[in-house]
Formats: sequence, C-alpha cells, structure tokens
Amino acid sequence: MDTTVERVRQLISSTGMTQTAFAELVGIEKSKLSKSLKGTRKFSSLDLAMLAEAGGVTVDWLLGIDTETAMAARASVGSSAEKAVNKALQYATMRSDLVGLGYEQQWRLPDVDTLRGRWVDQGADLADQALKVVRAGGRSVSRNLASVIEDVFGVDVAVQDLGENFDGLAVSTSTVRLILVATSTNASRQRFTMAHELGHLLAHDDQEIHQDRDIHADENRYSESEVRANAFAAAFLMPEFELQEWLFEHGSEMDALCRLATDLIVSPSALAYRLWNLELIDAQAKDQLRQLSSREAARKVECSDLFARRMESAMVPKAPQSLLRDTFAAFEEGLITLRPYAQLLDADPRLLREELADNEVALMR
Repeated sequence: MDTTVERVRQLISSTGMTQTAFAELVGIEKSKLSKSLKGTRKFSSLDLAMLAEAGGVTVDWLLGIDTETAMAARASVGSSAEKAVNKALQYATMRSDLVGLGYEQQWRLPDVDTLRGRWVDQGADLADQALKVVRAGGRSVSRNLASVIEDVFGVDVAVQDLGENFDGLAVSTSTVRLILVATSTNASRQRFTMAHELGHLLAHDDQEIHQDRDIHADENRYSESEVRANAFAAAFLMPEFELQEWLFEHGSEMDALCRLATDLIVSPSALAYRLWNLELIDAQAKDQLRQLSSREAARKVECSDLFARRMESAMVPKAPQSLLRDTFAAFEEGLITLRPYAQLLDADPRLLREELADNEVALMR
C-alpha cells in the first residue's frame, strides 16, 4: 500500500472518527478523501498540508520521509514551497471558515468557451474573454492588478514573502479561489505571475493548489497548462488592440517601446516577444528591446523614480482585501473574535482593539 495512504488511514484511526467526520474536520470533500484512500486520486499538496495540521503531524511524516531525507530535500530545494503552501493554507482556512458563517466568496469567473487550438492560442482567447469582463466593469489591468482581480473576478489575492525562488501559486477548491504571489523587487514579474495564476483559475485547470517556483522555467515549454497560462498573462497584460493603438500614435522607436513597457508595467523582454509574435515589430527591434531590464527601460524615458516606487510597493506584503473586509464584517456581527482580523493584518489583537475603540470614540464626537 502507498505509504501516504497508509499513514492517512493511521491518522483517521487514531482520532476514532469516521472517514466522513474526519473529512469534515480537515475540510476535504469526503468523495476526494475516499478516492485518495482507494488510490484512484492523488493527495494534493493542499490536502497534505490540511491533513498534517488537523492531525498534528508533519507533511514529511505523511509522505513517509525520514528526518535525514527531509533535511536533505529541504537543503536541495529550499523551504519556499512549504512556506507558500502554509500561507495559502492559512488564507484558505480563513476563507472556508467565513463561508461556514455565511460569507461566501463572491467569485465571478466567466463562462469559458471550450478551449481549442494551440496552447498559446487558448491562452490568448481566454485573455480576450477576461478583458471583456474587466472592461465591462470599467476597470483597467494597467493599474492595481490585485484590486482588479479581486473586484472583477472575486478571487482573493495576497502578496507575501515566500522565500527565494518561488513566484506564486493558485488555489482552487469548492469554497476558495486564491492567488498568492511573492514579494519582489521586480514589479513587472510580480504582475506577470499574478496574471499567470489567474490564467490557471480561469482555465479551470485541474488543481487544488498549483505551485509555480519559476513561471519562466524551461520545462514549462512542454506543459499545456503552463504555456496557456503564460500566453494568457501576456495577452491579458498587453492587449493587442492597445498595443496597436500605441504604436500608431507613438511609433516603434526604442524610446517609445521603453515608455510602453514602463506604462504597462511589463518587462521589456515580455513586451518584445509579445510585439514580435503579433508581427508589430521586426526581429532586430525584438532583440534590442529584450536585452533591456525594466530598470534600464524606465531610465531611458526618465521614469527612474516611478520605477523605484513600484519596486518599493512590490516588496510590501499585502493580505487579500476582500478577505479582510469579510473577516472584519464577521467580527462586527459578533460571529468571530478580533484575532483572525488581527492575524491578517499581522497586528497585536489587544493594540488593534484599542485602536478600533479610539476610532469609534472619535467618530462619536
């Protein structure tokens, strides 16, 4: 028998609970738990994290990894994945708890037509559908992308320190849609990752938690979902019609292209390939543009200060704003304590309570 299946069975047995009751305790659909225990479905990373937390064990133990092997594995790949999954689990658990209190996540994922054709074309078509929804809401993807995704699609979006060499992840369960990306000194890469993860969610990729250590890794060229998600991000952040309008008005000289990359908050390399694939620039211009960094492009058009502000903003951790609003609403309704809200803000509950009390007194004056 598979070691993980055997140990999950041991865990259930040790609680004295039925399989159904244990599934409810953990927060896993009982049908999924049943299939995993029968070996017809693999436990996802999120499953394992939730099982470990509920059972008071480690993921390594569930996987049957001994201590020395686990230490060696962490030394070789780092702890970023574990850190990211744990943070995602925290947000997912909070959201699931709120759903149980009547605060369902109001995601508005558009009905996606059957995706056909090449993987790249699927991503572009999906981006066109998503952009229609964004524009219908009077929003633009060229500004606060996290806010747009939360407000337009109803997906929780968080930015957190995930350690080195980890771009982000997407979570999709029956009650949670979450995008978690890493703090970064590279605002354009952070935005591309955010759009990439949205592409996974909109395509309904079969996943509970999808980890992206490096969205531009070479091996991703052979993965349908990764190619599609990257194509989605490129088309979503750099809409063809807007690119055509810009080039018609400003031309395709290098300074104009640098300005375009800076305005769209995308890397010169990403813009170069996007324009070239659309046959809007030639190979020479593509090669020249792709050699520039975002910092160099901003400097060329005298936007170094703007670049610095964006870099500073991209390094600031941010909890999902919709999750914050719902958590505070549940607190005000008396359904939960202040602690979950304070946890999201990384604040001391006692000091936060005092601050809220002071604000209430000030409003009454």
